[in-house]
Amino acid sequence: MRFHYECNDCHAEYDSGSVMYRCPACSNDQHANNEFSKGNLIVRPNREDLTGIVSKETWTYHDLLPYPIFHRDSYPVGNTALARPHRLAERYGMPNVFCKLEGSQPSGSFKDRASQLVAAQAIAHGESKIALASTGNAGAAMSCAGAAYGLQIILFVPEHAPANKLMQSVLYGATVVPVKGTYDDAFALSIAYTDHFGGINRNTAYNPMTVEGKKSVSIELYQQLQNKVPDAVYVPVGDGCIYAGVYKGFYDLKEAGLIKSVPPIICVQSAESNAISQAWKHNTYRTVHATTKADSINVSSPANGRMAVRYIRESNGWATEVSDQEIFDAQLELARDAGIFVEPAAACAWAGFVKDREKLCERFTRNASVCVLLTGVGFKDMAAFTGKAPIPPSIENSIEAVLKRFGR
Repeated sequence: MRFHYECNDCHAEYDSGSVMYRCPACSNDQHANNEFSKGNLIVRPNREDLTGIVSKETWTYHDLLPYPIFHRDSYPVGNTALARPHRLAERYGMPNVFCKLEGSQPSGSFKDRASQLVAAQAIAHGESKIALASTGNAGAAMSCAGAAYGLQIILFVPEHAPANKLMQSVLYGATVVPVKGTYDDAFALSIAYTDHFGGINRNTAYNPMTVEGKKSVSIELYQQLQNKVPDAVYVPVGDGCIYAGVYKGFYDLKEAGLIKSVPPIICVQSAESNAISQAWKHNTYRTVHATTKADSINVSSPANGRMAVRYIRESNGWATEVSDQEIFDAQLELARDAGIFVEPAAACAWAGFVKDREKLCERFTRNASVCVLLTGVGFKDMAAFTGKAPIPPSIENSIEAVLKRFGR
């Protein structure tokens, strides 16, 4: 599909003949006075191509991506299930709440959607190397894609990133480079790598294809719901890239004439990592000191913060903050009462829904259709349960021990 780039901030437009990362006019003004960086680019599909594709009898989200996806069966991204947790729906009096289970992606997280498109971008431009920074999920997803397509992945990670996620990337064959520093430090080093050694840089939001790849979830959701959209969508948010992708998918559906408007998209953040929420509430763009235990959304300076705030407003959504305890409670509730095992960052979205349920009923009705985006499987970060969900002690190998254990 033909496309061009548009700067989120100054709205300058650029052709798509070469790989672009940020707006040249705005990106020099990064992190001024501890504010969110500027210059993120939006991929704008050609309107004629967009409407032409959706007028066909059959099409999928792949047809709305800027690069062709080769050998989809080698890296089968998408087609994730919708779970309807009836026990929890009854508990909260909202019968039409459902969950999009992104933990069933090839590497176990939503980040496979972006990595599939970045791999396609590399192949289209004849590049064999992709570098990035990650606290875990994006790195694992890109490493998984690299193994599937034969691409070299160079992954810079903070040295204290969750071991389960790092081991995934190692096993997929990526070159993993632990950094004695923060995610922001790893981010800067990964850009320095591509500046010196070439290749494609996959960094979240820095490469606009990461947002564009993530839009696939909204298009897929629209088709799963028989060409309808939910009344509201709950998204866990750290750097704002997933949020922007969810918005972008619905926006492109609107541009194609398939829906009338983008549904409200609710940004859910930990109160311990709330830069985007605070920016939306106070109309400022200040970085924060992030300390949430939900590592995937632990972001001090959100790479896509300005775009996310813009899209909260344009979707008539809002931002909800939850405590880390509420996140952990939501994680256990989903596991024990719905059979859905997610990592803490994903549980953040469910915690937001639980906190907002009365607000939802007031704004819509108790029959509102609500989608909660669950972005990663729980096995990603088992350390989160340390000291909170202990394994019971062993019993003796005897009937007497069983009777004693169960009180007889």
